[in-house]
Amino acid sequence: MSPEEFREHGKQVVDWIADYLSTIESHPVRSQALPGEVRAALPAHPPEHGEPYRNVLDDLESLVLPGVTHWQHPSFFAYFPANATGPAILGDLLSAGLGVQGMVWATSPACTELETVVVDWLAELLGLPDGFRTDSAGGGVIQDSASSASLVAVLAALHRASSGSVGAEGIDGRYTLYVSSQTHSALEKAGRIAGIGAANVRVVDVDKATLAMDVAHLRTLVEADLAAGAVPTLVCATIGTTSTTAIDPVAEIGGLCREYGIWLHVDAAYAGVAAVCPELRWINDGVAEYADSYATNPHKWLLTNFDCTVLWMADRAPMVDALSILPEFLRNSATDSGAVIDYRDWQVPLGRRFRALKLWSVIRWYGAEGLRAHIRDGIALAAEFAALVRADPGFELREPHPFGLACFRPLWTDLDREAANAKTLALMERLNDSGSLYLSHTKVDGQVLLRMAIGGPATRRQHVIEAWEHIRAAR
Repeated sequence: MSPEEFREHGKQVVDWIADYLSTIESHPVRSQALPGEVRAALPAHPPEHGEPYRNVLDDLESLVLPGVTHWQHPSFFAYFPANATGPAILGDLLSAGLGVQGMVWATSPACTELETVVVDWLAELLGLPDGFRTDSAGGGVIQDSASSASLVAVLAALHRASSGSVGAEGIDGRYTLYVSSQTHSALEKAGRIAGIGAANVRVVDVDKATLAMDVAHLRTLVEADLAAGAVPTLVCATIGTTSTTAIDPVAEIGGLCREYGIWLHVDAAYAGVAAVCPELRWINDGVAEYADSYATNPHKWLLTNFDCTVLWMADRAPMVDALSILPEFLRNSATDSGAVIDYRDWQVPLGRRFRALKLWSVIRWYGAEGLRAHIRDGIALAAEFAALVRADPGFELREPHPFGLACFRPLWTDLDREAANAKTLALMERLNDSGSLYLSHTKVDGQVLLRMAIGGPATRRQHVIEAWEHIRAAR
């Protein structure tokens, strides 16, 4: 494809995306495709000869689009938002166009140094401690997801807890991780990948009302493991759990971690970006004093398309020591000087894309004011939806709901819990099958709850009101 052909077809692609986003409400929110339907519509064998790019766009429209669930639809409420916006899409396009492989500073200095600036900007916007800045002992890095960030944190914690012996000699002895029943499954997976093993992942009780981690039970588990000769390695405190956006008591957990020398990782994947609003920075109480690592996802609620997770370290040395391997083909004078950051040492893979461009584009386009407006709008719409649920005697709202998620359930009279749960799930499937909106569910204390997650950039008040009307009518 010549530059002129690229110019022609590139304009067609941008026009197609713009048309798609402007007409997205004409599509059913959740794909109506049946299993195997998209595959069956596609050719079984690759073409022998090249085709005009127009054919690709035509097939995208007729064959692929019917199998797409429209995450940017204003009535997509099923999962936490996966914001995709114009400046972020253009930033990703620029990254693809440059084709940079930013594994070490020398392979593209701007890829590294722009990232250091952007993660420092974001730390400032969220009111995070100065120690998380890249010009300090800590620093930030863009990962693909919070799952990767969790794995990096576990590896760094394991390195510190073993004084480096695990990386050199393998695991000898028992190392333990601590999560709650509400912690994301990525932490257990990280334990498995790191060689700690699922059997050494302890599940801490939660408060029945708030679903926050029970620090007294955490202490009991830690002391039992110490008595058994295990090495307590990492505790994960969550700010905004996936199920209900519960918030763990970071300061209390951090005090216990400090007492026993345990790494504290704070998973703020969903809710951490809410701290861009000064009135919400209370969610990070205890982070500055106690957190060894902290992760949040601009690709959920901060108008930056997937993938873009930022992981910060209070001290990057354990992470770099755990992950750094320097083969001869990567040696260069800048790395040898020690004056640069090589982000290959801050992640599991060697290669990395120029992800900073899209976050840079978003922050510059919206500014702090625009980012705050987006977060506040999502919270306000969720509060309005919650008020509607609370006022209807046929429904029950799960309290509290501090962010953009409202969990609720219909009240079915004269039904036991199992039958009520089945009826609630059937209601959800009817709504999702209708194409008018898309909800997901969770389960708390044995009861199925419906999740209404608000925060898409195209979602407006009328979409929330219409969703509530559909829910009431379907009941």
